[in-house]
Amino acid sequence: MAAEKDTDVNKRDRRGTVCNVVISQESETPIIFNPDFFVEKLRHERPEAFTELVLSNITRLIDLPGAEFSQLLDEEPKTPNATAAGGFFRSFNFLKRKDKCVVFGMPLTEEGIAQIYQLIVYLSKNLHVEGLFRVPGNSLRQQTLREQLNSGADIDFSSGDFHPNDVATLLKSFLGELPEPLLTQRHLHAHLKITELSLFDDYGNKTSLPDKERQIEALQLLLMLLPTANRTLLKLLLDLLYHTAKQQDKNKMSAHNLALMFAPHVIWPKNMNASDLQENLKKLNSSMAFLIKHSQKIFRAPAYLREHARLQFANTRLIHSKDDLELLSVGGSPFASACKRSAAPVDSHTEEALRELCRHVTDHMPNSAKKKKLIRQLGKQSSPSTPVSESTTPTSKKHTRSRSFGGLIKVRSLYRCFNQTTPTTHLRDVHRSY
Repeated sequence: MAAEKDTDVNKRDRRGTVCNVVISQESETPIIFNPDFFVEKLRHERPEAFTELVLSNITRLIDLPGAEFSQLLDEEPKTPNATAAGGFFRSFNFLKRKDKCVVFGMPLTEEGIAQIYQLIVYLSKNLHVEGLFRVPGNSLRQQTLREQLNSGADIDFSSGDFHPNDVATLLKSFLGELPEPLLTQRHLHAHLKITELSLFDDYGNKTSLPDKERQIEALQLLLMLLPTANRTLLKLLLDLLYHTAKQQDKNKMSAHNLALMFAPHVIWPKNMNASDLQENLKKLNSSMAFLIKHSQKIFRAPAYLREHARLQFANTRLIHSKDDLELLSVGGSPFASACKRSAAPVDSHTEEALRELCRHVTDHMPNSAKKKKLIRQLGKQSSPSTPVSESTTPTSKKHTRSRSFGGLIKVRSLYRCFNQTTPTTHLRDVHRSY
């Protein structure tokens, strides 16, 4: 009975560690909330567009020469034993599977992660142990546990046969025996460049202070390019180390101490010579500590990437970078208000701008379904007192010049930001110049 209860707890813990789960009181079915839903949808349905988008934003943040940049373009290795049906909608159900396979010393597989996840769940309940991940375990007990994992067994940790130090040491051994580091060899130079991102002074000169905001953004992008299996295990591992560091008053293991223990297995390259390793040792260890400290942020997609992915499937204006997102969020912009579709009352300046835009659509756009759709959209954004006409353009009126409606909106919105006092007059001036 106790074993069944413990098994149920483990299952709930496994789900909760990977994603946000809400259990309804009326139903036991878990409702999974994923704020990066459209980002993942874009990754799996339009992988080329996804990769191009991520790479373009990475190069905006860090300078990668041709050879280093080309490494990021390498095709993602396929996860062994993964099927074509497995992908975007698979979630993390594979963590419950216990297929028989050799785990240690082999390329990372879903079956291997499912086995190693048992170690992570057990350690998450024993974070108070002093010297966890630093004090070595018993070699005989580790060998027994290794054999059980390689056989695909479901480990019964409640028996007391294993100590937390045994499990912690074996977890490090598993990572150390992977054919390549968890962060992969091809991402090494990018991680080194991210550690060099620093703030600028008022004169545009680099300072010695790290730019944490840009570092987090760069990591959010770079980790999206990891193979799926590597990214999954990395998140599980960093979550464990993050909560371990939060109890450093008990276990004496800070984020820095944990970084020294795990950097050789997670980020150190396998084929780097001793002199190059020594030269970059401080950066590599510092990068590992940064990953642990900010593990709760680096697996989220940047806001502009989420918005871009959402708009990809909404078939509307795309946001390619952080600058585009900030442009749309400029205070006082009528277009920003229209995009947000806020329920707040529309002010007189916005009403006047909407009337001007509607007149432009009515007078200058040729008759089409798109024209009617735009007029209806403008009507939704206007207040009841704002007249919005759906009249068609007279056939005798010539369309003398092709205009970009989206471009006109941007020009008028930006101009309005600097000319709030007399919006109608200035909008007409912009219209003439445009």
